[in-house]
Amino acid sequence: MPKRARPGPHSTQPCSVVTGAAGFLGSHLTDLLLARGHKVIGIDNFVTGSVNNISHLGGNSHFKFIQQDVTEFIFLDVAVDYIWHFASPASPVDYLELPIQTLKVGSLGTHKALGLAKHKKARFLLASTSEIYGDPLVHPQIEEYWGNVNTIGPRGCYDEAKRFSEALAMAYHREHQVETRIVRIFNTYGPRMRLHDGRVVPAFLSQALKNKPITVFGDGRQTRSFCYFSDLIEGIYRLMLSDHELPVNIGNPAEMTVLEFAKEIIRATGSKSKITFKPLPQDDPKQRRPDISRARKHLRWEPKVALPQGLVKTIDYFRQRL
Repeated sequence: MPKRARPGPHSTQPCSVVTGAAGFLGSHLTDLLLARGHKVIGIDNFVTGSVNNISHLGGNSHFKFIQQDVTEFIFLDVAVDYIWHFASPASPVDYLELPIQTLKVGSLGTHKALGLAKHKKARFLLASTSEIYGDPLVHPQIEEYWGNVNTIGPRGCYDEAKRFSEALAMAYHREHQVETRIVRIFNTYGPRMRLHDGRVVPAFLSQALKNKPITVFGDGRQTRSFCYFSDLIEGIYRLMLSDHELPVNIGNPAEMTVLEFAKEIIRATGSKSKITFKPLPQDDPKQRRPDISRARKHLRWEPKVALPQGLVKTIDYFRQRL
C-alpha cells in the first residue's frame, strides 16, 4: 500500500480539500496529508470544530484555511485532486442540540462537496459512520447490513443524514462518474476530542480526572469498540488511494462493555471515582463492533494501537486541558 498519494493530474503535488478540518478527526487527517506531501485547503465554520486543533499549522505554506459553512457554495480557484468530506456534528450532544444543522450538513453540505468534486474531477471520500447501522440486529456489523434505524427518533437526524450522504455519493458516482469512497467510522478516540462532547471517552475521562462519579447508562452491558485516531486515519488514507468503491468499515473489532470500559478508565487514570448508573437514552445502540474483513482484504489494514497504549496519550491531553 503506497504511503504517499500519487501526484494529481494538475501538478506534481496533490491538493486535498478537507471539510471539517478543525474537528477532531479532520485536523488529524490534515496533519497526515501535510506529512505525506499534500497541499491542504481546510474548510470549517467552527460550530463544533476548534481553532486550537489547527493553530499549529499557522504559517505552513502548504495549508490554507477557509472559514465557511459547507452548506454554502464552495468556490476554489485552484486544481483539486482529493476531497475528504468530514464536516458534521458527530456526538449525541451535538445532534440533540443541532438537529437541523446536522441534517443540513449531511444533505446540502454533501451536495456542495460532491459538486466541487464533479467540477474539479477530484476523488471524493465521505466520512460516514457506524450509526448508519442504528441499533443493529446483526453482530458484528458487516457492510452489507442495511441497518435498524429509527428515522423519527432523537438520533435520526444524524443517522439519516449520513445514510442520505452515502446515497448521494453513490448517485454522483453512477450518474456523473465521480470517483467516490465511503468510510464507515466506528468509535474513535484520542487527543483533540472535545472535553464535553457527550461521547463515552471524553465523558468518562472528564469525570475520572476530577474524581467525580462516572455515569454509565443502562446496566453497562452495551458494547463499544474503540479505535485510536492514528489507526483510523491511516485506514481512511488507504481507502482514498485504493480502487474500492463500496463502503468500508474502519474501526477496532476489540469489543468491550461500557462497564468494563469505565473500570479501565478508572484504572488508567488512577481515579477515585465510583460508577453510577442512569437510564439508557432512547435508541442507544446495544452492540457496536465492526467486521473489518473488507478493510483487511482490500486495504491491508487493521488497527495496531491497543487501548491501554492509546489511553496514555489521550489521558495526557485531557489532563492538560481540565
